[in-house]
Amino acid sequence: MDDLTQGLAHAIQLLLSGDAELLEIVALSLRVSFIALLIAMALGIPIGAALGLSRTRSHDLITVLLYTGMGLPPVVVGLFVYLMLSRAGPFGSLGWLFTPTAMIVAQVIIAFPLVAGLTMASTQTIDPQLRLQARALGATRIQEAWIVLSEARVGVIAAIVAAFGAIISEVGAVMLVGGNIEGKTRVLTTAIVLNTRTGDFALALALGIILLALAFVINGALLRLQRVSDA
Repeated sequence: MDDLTQGLAHAIQLLLSGDAELLEIVALSLRVSFIALLIAMALGIPIGAALGLSRTRSHDLITVLLYTGMGLPPVVVGLFVYLMLSRAGPFGSLGWLFTPTAMIVAQVIIAFPLVAGLTMASTQTIDPQLRLQARALGATRIQEAWIVLSEARVGVIAAIVAAFGAIISEVGAVMLVGGNIEGKTRVLTTAIVLNTRTGDFALALALGIILLALAFVINGALLRLQRVSDA
């Protein structure tokens, strides 16, 4: 309990003091996670909606792959991205390894199956009669998909929340591909691991509290958006 109180006091002190190193770590954490989330949304929502609205021979296989991807261990994703971006890998010439870009790539791979899979599941729960009505009124396929997504918006927002939670708290993959380099690729989760290993538990607790606070605020904003969309 004393450690928790000390960590909370340290977190407040760091925030109020405007510690430059802390602000840099927080800013990088948010930048990497938000960019990864936006990319995952741009890819996952349309693909998830398309899968939810269509039935092809490969639909079941794709669904199984998506559901498998939702449970992928992040460290496996990190290893895969590391091998792809290493000097001996097919994309080694890009020079992305141990940069924020590599961290974004890893987080997109983690977030995409969650966004696509949960969006697909949400659209499949919508009454098929809605689609028939939209077609009867002359809606195009894109307009039909948009109508269904609008009705499934609660589930889509839940998909976004789940994806954000998975990547903002992720440590294994970003440490593998980012390297936890001070001033370059160090984010909140990797900084927590580093300070725990060095025995600085107060700072580790402070960073953990800040991470939880950020997740709480952002998830609260998404929940408010969900309620506004229901109104």
